[in-house]
Amino acid sequence: MLTVSVPLNTMLADLDETLRNLLKGELENHGFEGVDIAFDAPSRDWSGQLSKPTVNVYLYDLREAESLRTSEWGRVARNGRQFETRPPMVMEASYAVTAWTQAVEDEHRLLSQVLAIFFAYPEIPQDKLNGRLANGSQAWPIKARIGQGKGEKSDFWSAVGGQYKVSLDYVVRLSVESGAQLERGPEVRTQTVRTRLADGPPRAIVEMHRTAGRVQDKKGEPLADVWVTLPDVGSWTATRSDGRFFFNRLPPGSHRLLARTADGREAVGLIEVPGAGVDLVIDGK
Repeated sequence: MLTVSVPLNTMLADLDETLRNLLKGELENHGFEGVDIAFDAPSRDWSGQLSKPTVNVYLYDLREAESLRTSEWGRVARNGRQFETRPPMVMEASYAVTAWTQAVEDEHRLLSQVLAIFFAYPEIPQDKLNGRLANGSQAWPIKARIGQGKGEKSDFWSAVGGQYKVSLDYVVRLSVESGAQLERGPEVRTQTVRTRLADGPPRAIVEMHRTAGRVQDKKGEPLADVWVTLPDVGSWTATRSDGRFFFNRLPPGSHRLLARTADGREAVGLIEVPGAGVDLVIDGK
């Protein structure tokens, strides 16, 4: 069953506050005190009202990072139930960054320092994040790049109604959760196949079973490429990338189970056939 619960999303406002605090703190560390951080459109009317040095960080473009698009839904388990979740959409927020002071030389000094600050943080640290960004709303770290413009700058200034001015392009990558999830039925860990000879008596039925399990470490992370054997039966297999393993055509009963990693770590267990399968835990190095 597909359900959609639209999440609360304040990422742009939270990003504005993150950038404001980051810039003000780093500018003050280098003696640029009393600098305002603004997010208004840098029009002539706006610039004519300025009374103190200002860094303008204007959001002018917001679009999907198509090269990072994925269609694969992720799997999660909650309270013994299996869900598939739609992958987040990755967005790129593009800012035009300008410095405003009375003297051109001061503008260049201020803009140079802003460039140095943004270049120093290709990934915005967790302790710098504001609002819901600081509460783990992002699926991935927030990365940014500076100095890669989109289109002609003259077109930008004509659109905002301002006078042409040197600006830096600053692009921040954010993720948007969809809120869509699909609930799956319980995981199938055992299957039974009943066979008999075509010319045999109706009650002469042979049962063979398929069973499954998982190998993981103490943190619950799946372990791939682990050898898993049933010594008494003479069967063996290896775990997949999700830590799961399968055995086919097993006779009913209790079977010893041995799992071993390439570096010699082991775990043992007992698997009941037919049954619910078994999970093995292997200690870390």
